[in-house]
Amino acid sequence: MKRGKRYVEAAKAVDRSIQYDTTEAIALVKKNASAKFDETVEVHIRTGCDGRHAEQQIRGAVVLPHGTGKTVRILVFAKGPKADEAEAAGADFVGAEELIPKIQNEGWLDFDVVVATPDMMGVVGRLGRVLGPKGLMPNPKAGTVTMDVTKAINDIKAGKIEYRLDKNNIVHVPIGKASFDEQKLADNFQTLIDAIMKVKPSAVKGAYLKSVTLTSTMGPGVKLNVAKLVN
Repeated sequence: MKRGKRYVEAAKAVDRSIQYDTTEAIALVKKNASAKFDETVEVHIRTGCDGRHAEQQIRGAVVLPHGTGKTVRILVFAKGPKADEAEAAGADFVGAEELIPKIQNEGWLDFDVVVATPDMMGVVGRLGRVLGPKGLMPNPKAGTVTMDVTKAINDIKAGKIEYRLDKNNIVHVPIGKASFDEQKLADNFQTLIDAIMKVKPSAVKGAYLKSVTLTSTMGPGVKLNVAKLVN
């Protein structure tokens, strides 16, 4: 894979043979985020889980103390008073069955998170083939299937992010923007790690966190010292 000059230069600053402390890694990632836009800082956690087994799945959500720096567009499936409540709480889009053809047939996907009241899941389920592959299906574990739509919307707007294993048993999560100061990124990072450690499946054998890498959208990855994270 051919890399651009900027990436090659940034990669020279990262020593691949060592694992960095969190503060050093964050400083390096910020320094290497030299694109013309405000790059997203991401965490990639390779776990020892085997996601093929239900008891080793990881999925949940956590509110980052300083948010992600991204404006999130929220679609809420609700009716009646709950629809009114969602609008009052600041949902970007609110609707019910009438949104099905718009999403299915017209390919409308101008939203980042979908919230639904439990009674609407029968309707939302019809969109499984569209929303599922994009990671947009509401889920009770992530707090996006709920009667408390106000709390769900407030949490998401405040910086709530979802985490889940991909098919390679890796968790990929944004923790802020390169423009954030180092302390804010450190706070967000620690909040995420604490959440991931809390949901460690008891069935996991061996190392739970195999590797943790910090990176920015266009920058090289920086590996962290996992031993220091779990102690």
